[in-house]
Amino acid sequence: MKINEIFYSIQGEGRYTGTPAVFVRFAGCNLNCWFCDTEFHSFTEMSEEEIVAEVSQYPSQYIVITGGEPTLQLTASLTTLLHAAGFYIMLETNGTRALQEGCEVDWITCSPKQKDPSPSTIHTLNIQRIDELKVVYEGAEQDMSQYDAINAKEYSLQPCCTNDRQKDTFITNQTIDYILAHPKWRLSLQTHKVLGVR
Repeated sequence: MKINEIFYSIQGEGRYTGTPAVFVRFAGCNLNCWFCDTEFHSFTEMSEEEIVAEVSQYPSQYIVITGGEPTLQLTASLTTLLHAAGFYIMLETNGTRALQEGCEVDWITCSPKQKDPSPSTIHTLNIQRIDELKVVYEGAEQDMSQYDAINAKEYSLQPCCTNDRQKDTFITNQTIDYILAHPKWRLSLQTHKVLGVR
């Protein structure tokens, strides 16, 4: 398997914000989002057993499978090994690909991606289920109606980070305004960036 990095930190966003977790970042992605801030191209080849041995060195039983797009590589056998080692598996995906048959994941966070800079439609979702729908919000011009028919246990709205302080503040304020008007959504912040941790 092509692994970009494995590290131990706190979950910075979404449902499990603040939870200590081991992050396994798979290399490669099937999309090319303009706002992506993750380097996922470099990798080290690791076997499934090596991955389990590496993540087992850390004290948390929470593991975040992320990328890139992890469904390009995630296997049923790896999830079986991780569960046997006592891990609670969280997956972060763009949702465009289905999980491999027999792949057991405890929590799926799906962050749909738009085909082009906003306003635009999202890529078709093929993931079998969504526990948390996490939408990157770019502002009031974004068409939020396309998410209305997506079933999830929880709905998170996350301000898009542009690295322009003034613009980011404006987008965050618009995100809060949208959530106040549409209370099925809750605010998700990238707290790891605020705190300056990985």
